[in-house]
Amino acid sequence: MTTAGLVLAAGAGRRYGQPKAPVVIDGERLVDRAVRVLRDGGCDPVLVVLGAWQGEVLHADTVENPDWAEGMGSSLRVGLTKLTDTNVDEVVVTLVDLPGLTSPAVERIVSADASIAQATYRGERGHPVKFAREHWAAICGVAAGDAGARNFLKGRTDVALIEVGDVADGTDLDEPVDGTSAS
Repeated sequence: MTTAGLVLAAGAGRRYGQPKAPVVIDGERLVDRAVRVLRDGGCDPVLVVLGAWQGEVLHADTVENPDWAEGMGSSLRVGLTKLTDTNVDEVVVTLVDLPGLTSPAVERIVSADASIAQATYRGERGHPVKFAREHWAAICGVAAGDAGARNFLKGRTDVALIEVGDVADGTDLDEPVDGTSAS
């Protein structure tokens, strides 16, 4: 089973005041941290969708989303479409702005025996989310705006909810905090 990682990193970071991908926390850019966490958690290859910010990302393939301003849904579509030309069986999707995500949390999602697995943090759904290839076309059909795969997941009873709150924090970085800097 080949599991890819997909990092959605195309946004402008309006609330944050700049794109988040190049923001440095603890000496590491958020985009590089996301790639490392996915790789260490069992994802290979890793694909990063870029948009508002463009730059080199080590240890990952990148694809540009020319419609990044439409929201996360367009980035998810671009990433899944790019992966359809590979031998990948499933993909673990995460956001670039989750500095508390860890590789043990990703490992739990990757190893879940389910075609759809979603991380939970003390019962609250979050990222990452794993989707088997069989779901990609349906996700692309409904991914729009900032909802990403939310409309696809809504009301489904076949989603394995995997608690990771004991090994990770799913809080996204919406505003600058002490210790962050632009790259």
